[in-house]
Order: sequence, then C-alpha cells, then structure tokens
Amino acid sequence: MANGRLILSSGDPTVDRRIDWARALMEEGNAADAAELLAEAVACAGHYAPGWFLLGEAREAAGDAPGAGDAFAQARALDPADTLGATLRLARLEGEVAGMSPAYVRALFDQYADRFDAALARLDYRGPEVIDAGLAAACARLGRPYAFARGFDLGCGTGLVGARLVDRIGVMEGVDLSPNMVAHARRRKVYDALAAGEMVAFLRERPAREADLIFAGDAFCYLDDLAPILHETRRVLEPGGLLAFTTESHDGEGVLLRDTLRFAHAPAYVDAALGAAGLSRLTLDAVPVRRERDQPVAGLLVLALREA
Repeated sequence: MANGRLILSSGDPTVDRRIDWARALMEEGNAADAAELLAEAVACAGHYAPGWFLLGEAREAAGDAPGAGDAFAQARALDPADTLGATLRLARLEGEVAGMSPAYVRALFDQYADRFDAALARLDYRGPEVIDAGLAAACARLGRPYAFARGFDLGCGTGLVGARLVDRIGVMEGVDLSPNMVAHARRRKVYDALAAGEMVAFLRERPAREADLIFAGDAFCYLDDLAPILHETRRVLEPGGLLAFTTESHDGEGVLLRDTLRFAHAPAYVDAALGAAGLSRLTLDAVPVRRERDQPVAGLLVLALREA
C-alpha cells in the first residue's frame, strides 16, 4: 500500500459501493454473488489490493479455491509489504506454513488496539494468570525468590501480562509491533521503557546477558519459526535467567497455520526448539489460555532456563 487512504478507498465511489455491497452479501452468507460483484469491481479498479483480497475471501467461501488463490496472489503483488496478509491466505489454501509480514501484524493490531482488552475478556483470556502462576512455581522449584532485576515483555500488547508481573520485576521494558498497542501499554504506567518494533530485532539490539527474565503472553502464536526468537532470548538472558511464554498448540507435528491465521506449535517442536537454542526446559504444560466459539483453544505454558 502506498498509504493508509488506499486501504479505505479505491478512489472510485462506484467501485467502493460495489465492494460495500459485496461485504454485506458475504455477511449474509451469499459468497457466490459477492464474488461476482467483486470481480466486476476489480475489473474497474485493478490497482486496489483490498478489492482483490476480498474477492479471494469471497471465492474461498464459495468453494473456488483456485480462483481464491489467483485473487490473493494479485492482492499480494499489489501490496509488496503484505499489509493484508495475502501470503497467509495463500499458505492456508495450499496447506503450507508461511511467516507473517510485520506490516500485516502491525496493521492488524493497530486496528484492534482500542477494543483489545475487552475482546480478550470475552475470550476468557488467562495468559497473565497462567504465566504468573508458572513463574511462581518454577522459582519455588529452583529454590530462588520470585523476583527479577530486569525483564523484557515481548509482544507486550496493551500490557496485560506486564501489569500482572510488574511487582516482581525491578526494571521492565516492553516491545510490540503496533504503535497503537504500545500507546495503550504506556497508559498503564508499569513499564520503564516501551518500544514499537519487531521482537526478534528488539532482542538483537540488546547486549548479551542483560536480562534475567524474558516473557511473552499470546505473542509467539504470531511466529511460525521459533528458532530466531529463542536463540536471541538465550543470548540476552544472563546465566540462570528464565524465559516464560504461552503459545497455541496442536496434536500433530511441527507448526500448523490455523484457520484463525495464528500458528500452533506442537509440544515436541517447542521442546526441540528450546534444546537447539541452548535453553533447558522447566515446564511444557498443556494449558488453554483463551476460548474461541465457546471452546477452549489448545495452548502451552512454556518455561525455560539459561543454565549457569
């Protein structure tokens, strides 16, 4: 996208009306008619990536997978930063796994930030409580105080986990791709510093052995490959430092791109990734931390140690 305006309008009021009508048809469950209307819209405004993306969604809902793939591919070609997430939709169609673009995650959560906390409350999100209890239990098993000198909150969002742990951490910093989420986190006044950026890049800029705690609540489910974040985590943790995170899980092998466009990591995959990064697993527990469609989502609580 050249700018945010292009996401909101094709520049042609007639095309915009057709797209709005198509959205209404999709909400009514009439994907086939929506696809026909959208095909007419993109014929008039072939430059408009959101129109092609919505055409892909309509064709997919109507059972036309090849047509959906063509439309998503066109959307991606018109949107090199992949703000719309067309790469993920193509991967789902092809039964593959592909990484999320930073532009897609940033746009997703910038739009979501104002209603984020309320939405998670409706989903019975328990990430902060689960991480807090896990860290308390791990510290007790290790015979050490439940207290840390410096902690980094990766994918901090609006600061829900940070607010839960702040009394246990001397200096706490957070990072999130979405500037709007960081703005909400700043209002909590629990962080000593906050940055808008990608979490792996954030860690790469930190000195080695700087922190004794790194944590992430419901953030690693936006990463397909955990190796980069785990390797940087080990480097930044001091000996004896802890990592705590939650992620979504599944019963198969490796990494799965779910229909929610979040990644689920199999327990064996997580265990192997921790070992490859030089981190010692302390906890790998099946713990649902949220619900979707009134059903618990399979999840993992993971705690690991950088050995002294």
